[in-house]
Amino acid sequence: MIDIAPPLRLRLNAGALVANWRWLAAQGGGAACGAAIKANGYGLGSRAVMHHLAAAGCRDFFVATWAEAAALMPLPAGVALSVLHGVGASDIVAARALPVRPVLNSVEQVARWRAGGDGRPCDVMVDTGMSRLGLRVEEAVGGALDGVVIETLLSHLASADEDSGQNARQLAAFRALRDAIPARRYSLANSAGICLGVDYGFDLTRPGLALYGGIARAEAAGHIRQVVFPETRVLQVRDVRAGETVGYGAAWTAPREARIAVANLGYADGYLRCHAGSGGATWNGHALPLVGRVSMDLTAFDADGAGAIGEGDWLALDYDLPVTAAATGLSQYELLTGLGARFERIWG
Repeated sequence: MIDIAPPLRLRLNAGALVANWRWLAAQGGGAACGAAIKANGYGLGSRAVMHHLAAAGCRDFFVATWAEAAALMPLPAGVALSVLHGVGASDIVAARALPVRPVLNSVEQVARWRAGGDGRPCDVMVDTGMSRLGLRVEEAVGGALDGVVIETLLSHLASADEDSGQNARQLAAFRALRDAIPARRYSLANSAGICLGVDYGFDLTRPGLALYGGIARAEAAGHIRQVVFPETRVLQVRDVRAGETVGYGAAWTAPREARIAVANLGYADGYLRCHAGSGGATWNGHALPLVGRVSMDLTAFDADGAGAIGEGDWLALDYDLPVTAAATGLSQYELLTGLGARFERIWG
């Protein structure tokens, strides 16, 4: 097999990932701290994320689908995995075969699990204000869960990243559920919910974004470390005369003679057109502003003053998540999960 070096790479900081998990765990008021690793570990690679966090002491992991769960087999010793989307009509074979718990989200899923789950424990999601997945409160307390062995009863905060009265209302509703529905554990808080205080911790927290360097609320700033560092290789360095334009639509005109580094990067890799006007990179400490439009596979950077930059050199993209989100209008979640398969994931 021919060994071909990819022209894009994500440098992933395992120490920062673990440090973020430990800080989040310390905020939970004694609650265990799990990890959401859906969407392939928010784009970093779910198996590697699970490995690093399990080694640090994390024991509870969450994915979205049964395919994501199957890809993580076999699980590390002592680790539990839950599937957030529950058990659909086509999932029952996987649900029986894999050592994984479903998070049941509807009366129909509860009935399906009763019929095909062999009495094994499950998790259950109850909707306290998100109006997304989950049994309605009146269904959950009205007998729909009778006889079901519940490992973890969950709900999900809709507005935890905001100072919203909805947070207190959902907290009160979940406390009432804890008193009404027997389960071994209770779990409400995501990354932002953890930052709302220990009252939201219950028995288990489920951070996602903050593990990977995202700042869900201001309280986390200064504590959460950047984990993902995208880099792209230079394909060509070219001279552009004053008055010449660069890229589609002639969107950038050189105000002077300039040197342009054309990089192997574009919107097919998740580096979208909205980065134009604010994006940039660095090389050996030199700032290289993005110029022109981002195209499918190519992006140009102004390399004036960057010395001997040349073909094959690596540029480090500006990718601080909250800063880049504010500049582009993309959410921090989109910035992480959108980074494409052409990036080689390199842990260090």
